[in-house]
Amino acid sequence: MNARCYAVAMDLGVCQLRNFSISFLSSVLGKERASVSSSGASVVAIDNKIEQAMDLVKSHLMYAVREEVEVLKEQIKELIERNTQLEQENNLLKNLASPEQMAQFQAQVQTGGSPTGTAQPPVPGPVPVGTGQAPPPSQSSGTSA
Repeated sequence: MNARCYAVAMDLGVCQLRNFSISFLSSVLGKERASVSSSGASVVAIDNKIEQAMDLVKSHLMYAVREEVEVLKEQIKELIERNTQLEQENNLLKNLASPEQMAQFQAQVQTGGSPTGTAQPPVPGPVPVGTGQAPPPSQSSGTSA
């Protein structure tokens, strides 16, 4: 897991828990202070309330972590799909390129040049199914039968 994302999620969870815990414990301890007696029963009650609060904090943190894990799993899935799509597109472009274009591209990659900044003739796209060959641009006058 990315340490930076994990740290951000933990910071958010800790911040939320801190705000929640402070308000929860303040309300719990405020009630207990009003009913403090000289017996040890109030100490036990406070300990029980603190234990309940810590359990609640733990549950809340686990929920926040599970949510973040689900979001990250979805992002990974989307990135894998995008990577697969780009690999397929790359393979298609390699198959459509002539050996001369591939050699020129490899030379540009090795010299650190930008392959998109050169004036190369465009690679003809696939011909639509059922239409035969596309007419040259000079013959397409805008009228079709």
